[in-house]
Amino acid sequence: MHRFFSCALVALLACSSAQAESSAGIKKLRDIVVYKNDKFYSSFPSIVRRPDGELLVAFRRAPNRKLMGFNAVTHTDANSYLELVRSRDNGETWSEPELIFAHPFGGSQDPCMVQLRDGTIVCTSYGWCLTSSKTEKEKDLFYHGNYSFLGGFLVRSMDGGHRWEAPIEPPATPGDSTTDVFGRVVPAYNRGAMCEGKDGRLYWVVASKRATDGVHTSVHLMISPDKGKTWNYSCPVAADPNITFNETSIYETPNGDLVAFIRTEGFDDHTVVARSTNHGKTFTKWQDAGFQGHPHYALHLPDDRVLLIYGYRHAPFGVRARVLDAECKDWNGPEIVLRDDGTQGDLGYPWATMLSKDRALVVYYIHSQQDICHIAGTILEINPH
Repeated sequence: MHRFFSCALVALLACSSAQAESSAGIKKLRDIVVYKNDKFYSSFPSIVRRPDGELLVAFRRAPNRKLMGFNAVTHTDANSYLELVRSRDNGETWSEPELIFAHPFGGSQDPCMVQLRDGTIVCTSYGWCLTSSKTEKEKDLFYHGNYSFLGGFLVRSMDGGHRWEAPIEPPATPGDSTTDVFGRVVPAYNRGAMCEGKDGRLYWVVASKRATDGVHTSVHLMISPDKGKTWNYSCPVAADPNITFNETSIYETPNGDLVAFIRTEGFDDHTVVARSTNHGKTFTKWQDAGFQGHPHYALHLPDDRVLLIYGYRHAPFGVRARVLDAECKDWNGPEIVLRDDGTQGDLGYPWATMLSKDRALVVYYIHSQQDICHIAGTILEINPH
């Protein structure tokens, strides 16, 4: 009886997933491995497709400390570097990793690439510095274990990721109270996708911890008029005295609205959405999207709909998606399960690109059954609405 019920439930869930895929016009074709090496903990990917079709996947790679006698791997490591792999055959095969950047004072995190219309690639990151034990006078430093936060930076490439310019430090977000080990207020930072607007400006939602925020962070908009070389503060995007807002991706709709998809803490992991209808001068009050996701990426589809992809860090762990209308105003469509075979919650952080007019590749990180954290992907068939 119990076995029959279990089988029936599995069949029902499979049917529901298939119906969701069919109604949204999205069909999963297969999963792939982008980069896997049991000596390394590989995570936090981003992907761009070059004009000639070459795929670039950037990710954070750190030693697998379990092989060195440690109990676990962590998101702070002095030897975490920004790496890049390439594919010239739509993800069938991938090159060996190339170094993008190694921070002189610590480990680098979360390389977030955006490809501009002129072919320039801008990649954001942030760093952690290994320090001695904390003291009372270091109260404004943000710590994770024995690692102190260094804030954000950007690197740019003009030749398809073969060479990267010297790092650019953006200005601090006004009002941020976090300092680095050198006593400076940390440069602006965040994990998430920028977008290049129709006006040619680059929009970036950054996180900030202010003295008035308590333990929470808020998110704010920075704008670059010159492809990431310089940055100007614009406005708050989302803040709340009881909720943490952090990792955010921003997307421009066909009508010119800027839509921010924001990860939360202290809000049951619900996705929240904030919108600007005046080119980033102000944002409307954030709204609860009503589903859990952490964090997100918004992919423009050929028919102007938007594929919103997000990690799912609740059992069954994996990666999920929803298809939104062109203006990102309807979030109530069916949820599509891309992966539900994660062995634990340390996974996700998806990014995506179109491979052709009817194929997309979603990349993310996930654990294998052997508990090796690696960069993987899912190829989707995209059918018009």
